[in-house]
Amino acid sequence: MSTRTTVLAGTLLVAATVTACTSGSAKPSPTVTAIRTVTAAPSPEDAKSSNGVLKMGARQAINNDTDDVHISVQAIEYQQPYKGPQPQKPDASQGGDIWATVKIKVCNLSGTNINVSQTPWSLAYEDGTSIEPTGLTGGDMPKPEFPMDKPVKAGRCAAGLIAYPVPSSKRPERIVYAPEGIDPIEWAVTKS
Repeated sequence: MSTRTTVLAGTLLVAATVTACTSGSAKPSPTVTAIRTVTAAPSPEDAKSSNGVLKMGARQAINNDTDDVHISVQAIEYQQPYKGPQPQKPDASQGGDIWATVKIKVCNLSGTNINVSQTPWSLAYEDGTSIEPTGLTGGDMPKPEFPMDKPVKAGRCAAGLIAYPVPSSKRPERIVYAPEGIDPIEWAVTKS
């Protein structure tokens, strides 16, 4: 998936006709056509869905000048059920009967080192319930896994999948990123 999106804003067609005259005889007029393609970055409104949350795949910048932290976060894809090699089915204590995954990317744009983790990410349902990540890693969990407590230097990113034990009978409405100290950021989960 491309991390930069451009939108074809329009095509400008310019036509110019050049007329040449010679002593008494008319020559056919040559026609010159020039085509120029203009592109523009999408406006911030394009990244929002109708209910104010971000569209799946949209990046959100977080800037904290006080602590010199400048990052971008992105929920790229939601998959239910997870279509790769299946880990052992979730047990009843985990609250779901199948595994779903969210593909996540967090980039440290500049400033101090940051630590990334699965814990700020959750799934939110229309009925007000939510599902937190289990914290399970390794073994047969979906790969590549989003890291747990990994330092990320400026100019680098961390990406991967977070697995959630979900009920097969319903889908979440939103993916929520809510680390301590900032307002939650949400992405809409499309209905399949």
